[in-house]
Amino acid sequence: MNVLLFLIPLALLLGALGLAAFVWSLNAGQYEDLEGAAARALSDDDVEDGR
Repeated sequence: MNVLLFLIPLALLLGALGLAAFVWSLNAGQYEDLEGAAARALSDDDVEDGR
């Protein structure tokens, strides 16, 4: 039972850190252009012909 006194605050701290990182990424504009990122992932601009 004593281990719960350590694990519960640790879990809450890690959850709060994850939430803070998510809110920071929202404010930094990481999710603004989702369609553009999908199109760039499928583009073949960096592939050479191989001739």
